[in-house]
Amino acid sequence: MPKLDRLARSVPDAREIGDSLVARGIRLSLGGSIYDPADPMGKIFFNILATFAEFEVDLLRMRTREGMAVARAKGKLKGKQPKLNARQQAHLLKERATGDYTIADLAEQYYVSRATIYRVLERARGAA
Repeated sequence: MPKLDRLARSVPDAREIGDSLVARGIRLSLGGSIYDPADPMGKIFFNILATFAEFEVDLLRMRTREGMAVARAKGKLKGKQPKLNARQQAHLLKERATGDYTIADLAEQYYVSRATIYRVLERARGAA
């Protein structure tokens, strides 16, 4: 059985789902109790569920940001390593400047995608 707090990720989202259920005449049966999103008890039930779900998401985001800040401070959060090292990038730029090589040629020569070649060229333009 799916967790009921996964019904909505925010209070506005829960209201939208509740309105959709009301429009279709649907009521929820949970643990032997019937919750009708059209009546006040059903509305408060949806809002409480949504509030807790939104709190849970916000708490997860906060913990993730804190964990990343700690890792960054320790020097452990460096991101993905570039496919080409600095020497390869410099050589690639020289080869491209000659006009003898196409993007596809360079990608094949360095065993990377064309997107990687374009990124190297764009970074070089940005640095210049």
